[in-house]
Amino acid sequence: MTCMLEGKTVLITGGARGIGRATALVAAREGANVVVSDLSAKGVADAVAALNDAGGQARGVAGDVTRASDVDAMVQTAVEAFGRLDAAFNNAGIAPYQVDSAGKNTADWSEEAFDRMVEVNLKGVWLCMRAELRQMVAAGGGAIVNTASIAGLIGIRTSSAYTAAKHGVIGLTKTAAIEYGTSNVRVNSVCPGFIETDMTKVSMQNRGSEILSLIPFGRMGAPQEIAEMVCWLCSDHASYVSGANFNVDGGYVAQ
Repeated sequence: MTCMLEGKTVLITGGARGIGRATALVAAREGANVVVSDLSAKGVADAVAALNDAGGQARGVAGDVTRASDVDAMVQTAVEAFGRLDAAFNNAGIAPYQVDSAGKNTADWSEEAFDRMVEVNLKGVWLCMRAELRQMVAAGGGAIVNTASIAGLIGIRTSSAYTAAKHGVIGLTKTAAIEYGTSNVRVNSVCPGFIETDMTKVSMQNRGSEILSLIPFGRMGAPQEIAEMVCWLCSDHASYVSGANFNVDGGYVAQ
């Protein structure tokens, strides 16, 4: 049986851990050549080693998604290593607890914290999309998946800049899908709920019981559960899917 990403090259940002690393593992399982990018050079090296040790074909490139030159290097690495870029998962991002306004209401956020959140979580996605779209259009097609969030669909207390950025990711996704459909490029997003990663640890420590009570499944999601959706969207199985936003949240936003 042919794996659904057989022979395809997939670029994954934020691929050293969490959802990104899980997606790299699933993509490799499905036959893809994987390019892992992350801010941490050690994290990239560890992820690439794990993928190659498991029989995959992986390359790595450390980089910052807020720097256009770094993003261009990510795409260039994929093309130079494997001759093509078929799909990209723009997953790199930061959580509210990683800036100095964590836990504060909208009017209490600092300008610096707001700017940082938007710079990484929205502009970073746009910079990646810009480089990927240029390559994919020139090559005749491709698939892009962006990490949005349930915070891109609803409001989340004390997370105003994060929520704004994730709403923006969904807007970028829909717009690019319309613009590039005739170029055979599909663009979609995933909207994770509360997933077992480092990014959710603070929220779960502060109000874990409350959060779990709002999830119909009664549990957090696993990174692989996001990864499976991402890899399906990157594959030809999703050949008529574009401009869509997929909740993977245990039913959280259905209420």
